[in-house]
Amino acid sequence: MGLIRIRVRELAAEKGWTLKEVSQRAEIPYSTVRSYAHSPKLATVDYTALQKLARVFDVMIEDVVEVLEE
Repeated sequence: MGLIRIRVRELAAEKGWTLKEVSQRAEIPYSTVRSYAHSPKLATVDYTALQKLARVFDVMIEDVVEVLEE
């Protein structure tokens, strides 16, 4: 199974937003955003949350996800 990392912390920093602001703007629970920001490796994620993050950061989903292992 592949592992990924969600680049939410870096993308938030580029915008000058806190994780709380990302949560509010993307309409994703703060606990989810915090989990993505602090987890170095994930095996599963909520695809809808990825779509919302990509939309709020105005990037493609591929820019939100970093593939660590395939």
